[in-house]
Amino acid sequence: MAFKTQEEKKIDASALTAGGVGYKKGVTAEELKKKQAAETVLLEEERIYRKGVSSIKDLIAPSSMKIEPSYVRLGDVWVRTLFIITYPRYVSVGWASPIINLNAQMDISMFFYPIKADVVLKQLKKKVGILEAQINGDAEAGKPRDPQSETALRDIEGLRDDLTQGIEHFFQFAFYVSFYSTSLEELDRLSNTVESTFGSMLIYTKRAYFQAEQGFNSTLPVGNDELMITFNMSTSPLASSFPFTSAELTSDNGILYGINRHNNSLIIFDRFSMQNANAVIFATSGAGKSYAIKLEILRSMMMGVDVIVIDPEMEYKHLSDAVGGTYINISLSSEAKINPFDLPRPTGEATSVEDVIRSAVITVKGLLKLMLGKLTVAEDSILDRALLETYAKKDIVPGADLTAVEPPIMQDFQDILEGMEGTGDLVLRLKKFTEGTFAGLLNSPTTVKMNNQLVSFSVRDLEDELRPMSIYTIINYIWNVVRSERKKRILCIDEAWWLMQHEDSAKFIFALVKRCRKYYLGITTITQDVNDFLTSPYGQAIVTNSSMQLLLKQSPASIDLIARVFLLTQSEKYLLLESGRGEGIFFAGQKHAAIQVVASYTEDQIVTTDPNQLLKIEQAKKDFQASLQPGA
Repeated sequence: MAFKTQEEKKIDASALTAGGVGYKKGVTAEELKKKQAAETVLLEEERIYRKGVSSIKDLIAPSSMKIEPSYVRLGDVWVRTLFIITYPRYVSVGWASPIINLNAQMDISMFFYPIKADVVLKQLKKKVGILEAQINGDAEAGKPRDPQSETALRDIEGLRDDLTQGIEHFFQFAFYVSFYSTSLEELDRLSNTVESTFGSMLIYTKRAYFQAEQGFNSTLPVGNDELMITFNMSTSPLASSFPFTSAELTSDNGILYGINRHNNSLIIFDRFSMQNANAVIFATSGAGKSYAIKLEILRSMMMGVDVIVIDPEMEYKHLSDAVGGTYINISLSSEAKINPFDLPRPTGEATSVEDVIRSAVITVKGLLKLMLGKLTVAEDSILDRALLETYAKKDIVPGADLTAVEPPIMQDFQDILEGMEGTGDLVLRLKKFTEGTFAGLLNSPTTVKMNNQLVSFSVRDLEDELRPMSIYTIINYIWNVVRSERKKRILCIDEAWWLMQHEDSAKFIFALVKRCRKYYLGITTITQDVNDFLTSPYGQAIVTNSSMQLLLKQSPASIDLIARVFLLTQSEKYLLLESGRGEGIFFAGQKHAAIQVVASYTEDQIVTTDPNQLLKIEQAKKDFQASLQPGA
């Protein structure tokens, strides 16, 4: 048996306490020193390695932080914290909504500190004694009553009863909000806006002076209240501060229009549940207005609604083919014709034939003003008399049976004009549409039929000069069909600014928008030329008579006009200027919310307007058809 010397025992004991070096028998002092040196090198290398590895803190931390008396600067971002110091006697539900829905980057913190009921009741009892003594003393001294003291006494007594019965609970409530901005000027403007907004509700705020760091820390998502600035509140007013009070546009019936960008809820709405089913859509080119309206058409058809579309650029052809709709191409060489002299189909309404003829004359005269240009008073009177005689030529007179007559055409009207005095200039201008270049458009009996759930009228192949006349004629024909049978229908007029350029056509559309509710029709007017549309008095009236509005991305040139017509706030203006494709503001009556239009994959394939995507779809169709060929 070997015995260790005292020196060897010391070495073994030191080896036991050496950091990270295991004790082994027979280890000499020199070997132990080498191992300790190697371990030290490894630890230093590991420390250096870990120092060069980025952590989560490194990724989210700002490059620098500077604390000023009223704000904190985090790199290139300025942060300021505001806190509420006092509230009015009553606060309405959702009082914080104007701030929560503000289009600004912010963090909001709410802290609730419960207080035991017996502690509060004891304090309230003392306060009641003081108020009662003051009121009684004033009465004995002959002083006039103090309404403020009496109101406070009633409030305290009511709160005591609720606390005693457990209806209410008592809390100390802290409300902090930190705003972020890329410039100090913008931060000051934002702070002033918030202070004035709260001030209008008699809620007073202060900036965290010389507590900017504590305010910033209090709104971080770590739950630390470093400001500790609280206000005594019971359960009811606390419940009104619940933050998720963004405008909801979700109903039990209707179709999905998009996602509410305030709170990610669904915007489900039935336009026929409003006081009228009319809608307007304003957006710049490429903002997604056609995409949004196609989605509405597709989803409305699933709810059994008939849809009629006036398509100026053949954008709805792919959708029509996908759902088996009727697509009618109106052009000078097309076989599809519409006679502007058509009369409404007979209905069950007690409408006199004389009223029907008078309405038809007024409508056709509006079309003639588009065709012939500016008319004198005498020419207007001649046209009026000539139209009545044209209908009379076909036995369409008061008392006639409209089901057994054939309406006249433009050539019949020209024949009547030629037989009247002082009509040489009118006949000369009219011949362009009966015998000249444009003879194939309006001088024929009606050949189109509307017996499908989706009917689209394309006017893409028409000259720009003819478009307003053609659209006017199409809408008049649709209006005659709509009045013949009441059922849910939507009429979409794309690029409606074409009709706003002429007073007669604008007046005609406005009259339709006002009257269509009685026939269960909703008219959707879509335009990208906002200035032309809204500067027309009839355009603004159409907006007023539309219960639904969808504003997508706007251009800086038209945003001020849009803001004035729709009473937008400054933040809503910025939202429309900065919106992406399919983003904007959805109005339904008095409610409105920021919207993101969304579609499923299948819907996207049907309603897309992206030329690249449409080419891929067409190529896929060709490849599929080629694969079906024998020998493929």
